Amino acid sequence: MGKVAEMRVIVGDKKDPDRAEELRILEALLFAAAAPLDEKALASRLPAGTDVHPLLQQLQREYAPRGVNLVRVGGKWTLRTATDLAWLLTHESVVTRKLSRAAIETLAIVAYHQPVTRAEVEEIRGVSTSKGTLDVLLETGWIRLRGRRKAPGRPVTYGTSEAFLSHFGLDALGDLPGLDELKGAGLVEAAMPADFAVPVPSDDPALRDDEEPLGPEDVDLGLAPPLGRTEE
Repeated sequence: MGKVAEMRVIVGDKKDPDRAEELRILEALLFAAAAPLDEKALASRLPAGTDVHPLLQQLQREYAPRGVNLVRVGGKWTLRTATDLAWLLTHESVVTRKLSRAAIETLAIVAYHQPVTRAEVEEIRGVSTSKGTLDVLLETGWIRLRGRRKAPGRPVTYGTSEAFLSHFGLDALGDLPGLDELKGAGLVEAAMPADFAVPVPSDDPALRDDEEPLGPEDVDLGLAPPLGRTEE
């Protein structure tokens, strides 16, 4: 008798082929949709008189334990990756950005004149330098914060990093082109003032007499490395 009852349950699950077909249609529509669909749009693709809401609820229950879930977004329905598996689909990519002329000029000044402050960069360039320009160079890792100038306001001093040398294929800052090389490359006009000279950059990472280390307050602002860790 138990076997007969079990057979009736199985037959009962399969006695409504129309509902099964409607669920298949809904599933196909949701899978192929480029954007969430409302119930009216879904119902228009089903046989007339179909009550789409309970069908969607059934699909939602069936998809609940799967890697893809049926969810409502803004009153519409869509298939989405299960939230606990979203980390598997995280995609990281490297975005190539072209440096602005201001950033290139600022980088050159930091390389040749380091340690240098923002005000000194502006004085050499002859125009103001936006904070964003220095931020971009800090994000690339080509310049770093050295310390603070022993002067009113204690401005931050900047210098180049090992990443700068690596990117430009330099063994040392002394390998940067000098005045004659810059003229030969057409980067500096041949007819320059007699007293014009290109400074010789220094590789010395030690702070100079007119600099002082970044302090705990700089750590709080995210300017300096965490306490207990020193830059190489």
